[in-house]
Amino acid sequence: MLARLPETTNALPVGDARPVWGWVDFCRRYARECDGPRLAARDIRLDAAAWAVLVDVNRSVNAAIEPVTDMEHWGVPDRWDLPTDGRGDCEDYVLLKRKMLIERGFPRQALLVTVVIDTHGDGHAVLTARTDHGDFVLDNMRDDLLAWVRTGYRFVKRQSQEDPNRWVALDDGVQSPAMVSTH
Repeated sequence: MLARLPETTNALPVGDARPVWGWVDFCRRYARECDGPRLAARDIRLDAAAWAVLVDVNRSVNAAIEPVTDMEHWGVPDRWDLPTDGRGDCEDYVLLKRKMLIERGFPRQALLVTVVIDTHGDGHAVLTARTDHGDFVLDNMRDDLLAWVRTGYRFVKRQSQEDPNRWVALDDGVQSPAMVSTH
């Protein structure tokens, strides 16, 4: 059990960004995952129970999915999908975690698909859980949740809290956030 809940800051949007093509394509195939009204921004009220669910979903999805590239899996360079066959790459992990957490009652507007530059300089997707204790990252590269500022990643853009189909650039000193793709 967590003795004390972690605290961090929130990543700050600095303007609009183009949605990632993979998200747009995913929404064409899975409209129910993307449709819905604009909602007021809402954070997760972080307590020990919520933290435990976030950690459990992150770990269980990481353990359940076999990592494969989109080229190996689909024969295309980039495809976002729910990993119903137990295989996928970073954004597929993100989409399943987001879906599972929404199904468990977490607010959609606090579960934000996020594009980062990883520690190798590659585009990567993570799920940002926006909480009243700051932003935490669910990542297929690690089982523990980390404060966004402790990941070693450069944050580029993510979904808006109010509208999952609107994307915002993040204040992380990265140039041209619309140009980044994920692996």
